[in-house]
Order: sequence, then C-alpha cells, then structure tokens
Amino acid sequence: MARANTKGVRTGAAVVASAAAVAVTVWGAAALFGPDGTAASQQNVARPGATDHSGDDGRPGQQPQGIPDGIAHASESGGNAVNITIDDGPDPRWTPQVLDVLRRHDVKATFCMVGSQAKAHPDLVKKVVAAGHRLCDHTMNHDTAMDKKPVAYQEQQILEAKKLIEEAAGGGAKVEYYRAPGGAFTPDSRRIAAAHGMRPLGWNVDTKDFGKPGTAAIVNAVKREIGNGPTVLFHDGGGNRAQTVDALDQVLTWLKEQGRPTGFPVRTAPDTAGASVSPAAPATPGAS
Repeated sequence: MARANTKGVRTGAAVVASAAAVAVTVWGAAALFGPDGTAASQQNVARPGATDHSGDDGRPGQQPQGIPDGIAHASESGGNAVNITIDDGPDPRWTPQVLDVLRRHDVKATFCMVGSQAKAHPDLVKKVVAAGHRLCDHTMNHDTAMDKKPVAYQEQQILEAKKLIEEAAGGGAKVEYYRAPGGAFTPDSRRIAAAHGMRPLGWNVDTKDFGKPGTAAIVNAVKREIGNGPTVLFHDGGGNRAQTVDALDQVLTWLKEQGRPTGFPVRTAPDTAGASVSPAAPATPGAS
C-alpha cells in the first residue's frame, strides 16, 4: 500500500488544497445533481486499497479503552439479529417516513448522518434520538474521496460532523459510530474515530437503494445478500427515497417472518461477522 508523506499537511496551504479538492467530490454540491437538476448516481464504492496517508507524524493517537478501531459488522444482539443502518440524512421529507416505518415495526436503527444535514435539521436529529435510535458520524460533507486526502482533512471531516450532530441532538446524546462515505476508510480515519468514542461501522448488505432500482429490487437484494452478514445499508438522504421507504417496510415484515430480530452493531466487542460487501472488501457501486 502506497504511503504519502503527511508532514506539513496541517499547514494553511494543504488545508486550502484539500478544500479545493472536496469541491468536486462531496455530495450536496454539483456532484449530487446531473445537468438536468435531477439526482445523480453516486458511485460510492468501498475501497479495499484505501490509501494510508499517515506519515511519521500522522497518527492521531490511540483509541480509548474499549473502542476498537476495527470495522464493525456484527450485532450486539448476537445470534441471527440484523442491524438496520440508514445513511446520508437527516432529510426533512424522507427521515420522518423512515422513522414512521421503524416505529410501526418496533425496530431500532443506526442513523449515519452527514454533519451539514444535522446542522440544517436539528429537529430531526432530536426525533431520531428520542425514538431510541443510535447516531453515526458520516462526515461533514460526504466526500467519497477522503481516503485520498491528508490526515488533517480526514480529522476535520470526522470531528466537525461529530460536534454538529451531537449539538443538534442535545441532551448529552453521543455519536457512537463512524461510517466513511463510500467505505473510504483509512487506518488514520479509523483511529481518529475510535479515539473519540466512535466505532468504525461497515456493512454486509448493499441494498443499492441509492440508485433507485425499484422497490422489489431493493427487497430482493436484502433477501439475496443477508447471508453475507447482519448489517444492512439503506439511505434516507441524497435524493428521492420513496422506494427505500416502501422496501424497508417490506424487508422488516420479511425479517419478522424469518424470525430474525434487529439490533445495533457492536461497539466494544470484537467483530465476528466479517466483511463481505463492505469496507475492507470489494463492493458494488451505490453504497453509503
């Protein structure tokens, strides 16, 4: 794995360079929309060969005791429990509908929120927390190329988002996980997250709902891939999520019929549900 020397990345020049690079890679700007103004397809591919930008001085420190920096997939509930994870919100149209589906099925989920979205919609962050769901940091600007950026940039994206999500949640609520956009984890980003109490979070089932393939296709993806592991990826932001809302309802009904409970991803325990279609292994486009 190639290593880039990060000495000096904390200088003003490097920060400016990083800011310029993000303009063409983050969603929420031009990258999110096509020429006709409709949502563009995200190519959020998990990266098995993510660049490690750490140099001699690029290691932010050790994680607090009890929070590993390994990417989690397993469920705290063990057995055949399934983890429902929801990415890219909160969104004022779709997050309330996702919350309603979860409420009707009495299911708790992990919401991986983008910092700018949390700042814009603090009421929705509070509703997520009040309903008993958990919070996950999905970075400040959803830059799917952040694994190619300096460590200082990665740290800013992760920690600023954490701060804004927790401020929006209020009441002392904490962000418990970190999911890199598109699976763009690096050894440094995982250490940064763990050092601030957030377990890196992967996925096993890519529903491909971001690309709006149709409700049936989303449901079938879960049924086909659930054998890969327990953590399932859905989206409540980044575009029209009507198919996701319908598919989530059907998936939760099916899981109940299969006798499969739901739970939260592990935070402190070793991971026992290996990555199949997740960060650290090849994945198909349209994830996270």
